[in-house]
Formats: sequence, C-alpha cells, structure tokens
Amino acid sequence: MTYFKTAATLALIALSSPAFADSYNEIKVEAGEKLFDAECHRCHADNPTDPSYGPPLVNVVGRGAGTVADYDYSTALAASGIVWTPAALRAWMEDNSGFMPGTKMRHVGITDPVVQDFILSYLQSITTQDNAAISE
Repeated sequence: MTYFKTAATLALIALSSPAFADSYNEIKVEAGEKLFDAECHRCHADNPTDPSYGPPLVNVVGRGAGTVADYDYSTALAASGIVWTPAALRAWMEDNSGFMPGTKMRHVGITDPVVQDFILSYLQSITTQDNAAISE
C-alpha cells in the first residue's frame, strides 16, 4: 500500500513539473536496466548484435510473441498469437509457465510490481520501432 501512496504522490508532482517527470522516468529506466542486468540479461540480450540464449528483448514492447527470426521458440509461444504489451510482459515476468503453459523458458518469478515497472520502463526505452506490422 505504501508503494501506491508514494507512486500517487510522485505522479502528482510529475504532472505539475515536466522536468521532474523527465527525471523520474530517467531514474526508472536506469533502475530498470540494472534490474534487467540482474534478472534477465544472463539469457536475453538487450542489443540485437549481442549473442544470447533466449531471444533478444530489444524492440520487444508491442512485438508479437514468437516472431524473432531464427529463434527456436516453443510451439506454445510461437502459436500463441499474443502481443508483448506491458500487461502481457508483467504476466510473463510474474509467472511465465502459468501465463504460457508449454513454454520452454525456465524462470524464477518477478512478483514485485515495482521491479516489474522498472524493467518495463527499461524495455520500453529499448523499443525504438513501431512493432504493429510484426504483431499482425
């Protein structure tokens, strides 16, 4: 509950100060990058030219699941038809095998909504293209 009160207070301040909003977003992205490095980077690249065990997550927000070329997705994920919206990414971070039974990704859940929020901020910062065509 304290998180939500703090978030609401920060949101009100951010709405009244564009400079604060920019600083707050930068802090969220920086924290998200550190959390991504700690939680996700051992398997996922955040740069399309870096090798990774799992599919790279650059440009993931808005992308259709199972659409990175040359990655061997599970049948469940490749045939899911879902789009990686912030809500879908949150559900995946929290419990990927519950969200997508049959996935081959092994994962320890990220259940803290603050950690999810920061990682999403980072993923959104490295999503630089419109993925609408990829999601269809």
